[in-house]
Amino acid sequence: MSEVQLLPRVREFLAGPLGSFVDGQYQVEPEAQAFEVVNPSDAEVIARVAEASEALIQRAVAAAHASFHGSWGATSPYARGVALNRLADLIEANSEELAQLESVSSGKSIHLSRHLELAQSVVFLRYFAGWATKINGETMTPSLPSMHGEQYTAFTRREAVGVVAGITPWNFSLMIGVWKIASALTCGCTIVIKPSEFTPLSLLRVAELAVQAGIPAGTLNVVNGRGRVGQQLIDHPQVRKVSFTGSVPTGVAVGKAAMNANLTRVTLELGGKNPAALLADIDVEAAVEGILPATFTHQGQICAAPERLYVHRSKLQAVCDALKARLTGLRAGNALDESAQFGPLANKTHYEKILGCFSTAQARQQVLCGARALPGPGYFVEPTLLLAQGADDPFLKDEHFGPILCILPFDDDEELVRLMNDSPFGLGASLWTNDLSKALRLIPRIEAGTLWVNMHTFLDPAVPFGGMKGSGVGREFGSAFIEDYTELKSVMIRF
Repeated sequence: MSEVQLLPRVREFLAGPLGSFVDGQYQVEPEAQAFEVVNPSDAEVIARVAEASEALIQRAVAAAHASFHGSWGATSPYARGVALNRLADLIEANSEELAQLESVSSGKSIHLSRHLELAQSVVFLRYFAGWATKINGETMTPSLPSMHGEQYTAFTRREAVGVVAGITPWNFSLMIGVWKIASALTCGCTIVIKPSEFTPLSLLRVAELAVQAGIPAGTLNVVNGRGRVGQQLIDHPQVRKVSFTGSVPTGVAVGKAAMNANLTRVTLELGGKNPAALLADIDVEAAVEGILPATFTHQGQICAAPERLYVHRSKLQAVCDALKARLTGLRAGNALDESAQFGPLANKTHYEKILGCFSTAQARQQVLCGARALPGPGYFVEPTLLLAQGADDPFLKDEHFGPILCILPFDDDEELVRLMNDSPFGLGASLWTNDLSKALRLIPRIEAGTLWVNMHTFLDPAVPFGGMKGSGVGREFGSAFIEDYTELKSVMIRF
């Protein structure tokens, strides 16, 4: 075993006191109720965090509102981009500390924390920073008739919406938090972030680094706590936009609450039951090499990961054999163990949910491999492969958000399209084939916000990301995010 030792500054940070970060400073209210942060690798409490009171949440929104109308609102687009790039520099310089905080609180492999979460947070920040000077309107010539020789011109402006409430999930708290922070600040908005109570640590350090980067106090605030904290942010009259990433039921509730509050605009990046299709012409080994990390990275706790695998009947046995051989050879271990290939689930609640799924699969006799808890402390389970008992199998319908892949054979393209679209979700999907013509013909027929070919789950800051149907509202990344964080103002001039 090669286990990473926590940095002294990480140990010091975990020892606290910990609470929220408001108006440029750490805030720990002496009378506040504290909640525990648990390391999923050993189920031990690693930190206690004070939950933000109603008064502190009010202060956070007030600070963001003041900065929007003051220091950050007066910051030029160029200077906003420079500040975001400085923040990217500081995140990069402190990446090992942040990666360790993520791993001990989320169960994420230290390799994944370093090389995906932290590395990509820096990449995305720099990408967003480049947009700060490119948020433009357009000019137009109206067709109004001239009665007395007067003329008309018109133009549009993109104006920041104001204070944003960002609510992040526990699977990639830092990276998804950075997406929301960067989107808001690039457009001239300010933000109050509410992390998941399971993973509240790393965004506190990011907020501190933002002040070091020269981002004015109050521009980025972090308030910690349970669902009540998020609800108070959504209901606040000075919050003009809510950006939420999480489960479908919670997302629906967030969307309704935001509309009821003040017709507050929302971006909802929700769950998925993402299909992947292996067509008849695949190279089995190559396809399995691609599907495995897409499905089981971070123990399947990725919203875009494939949970439904449709395999052409001619390749079914070969694919099942190859997947079983690979999955049974994975070595589970502590998130800080650099030699481990598979880590724990992120929290006890989710662990118990997945164990319930295993019990159902075992009772239905559809387990090809896995579906058991691993002995010892922590929330460890086996990566699991199931064979579906028909198109209506519950394991093809319900989102599990864990290391469970359910397989069903198909016979022709028409059946495949029906199977892939037979879901209330529409986040991501993938086709695996060497027949580019067939892939291009299938792409318009598949109901998903992102469709990958011979890959799955990969995200790039230049490519918009979001869901169809029950998987969400709005898009992140590319230039699409600008529409969700700005209002379009029209100006007409008579002269």
